[in-house]
Amino acid sequence: MPKKLIHSFKYAGIGANHLFRTQRNIWIHFFIGLGVVLEAIHLKVSFLEMAILSLAITFVIAVETLNTAIEEIINLVKPEQHPLAGMIKNLSAAAVLIAVGGAVAVGMLILLPRMF
Repeated sequence: MPKKLIHSFKYAGIGANHLFRTQRNIWIHFFIGLGVVLEAIHLKVSFLEMAILSLAITFVIAVETLNTAIEEIINLVKPEQHPLAGMIKNLSAAAVLIAVGGAVAVGMLILLPRMF
């Protein structure tokens, strides 16, 4: 493997480690996602439905990661409180909420018909 590629994975691992060490919400997303996957397996969803669920779960985790990155940037650039910095953080958190809402809708569309 080329050295730059190896370093890319190393830096991504450092970022993931920081994310899981410092962000409570990532654990919530992770375990709810795991629960959805386990329930989908139990309900014997199709391969395509599992792929859609996996994409929805991955999207939520990716948006949460970007939210954390944005918050860290704001903390670096503007460590003291500022209304605009707060609004940027709120908008970033809203993006996570929107992603979660979409993932919940996808999960309900796929899992609920099988549950009832």
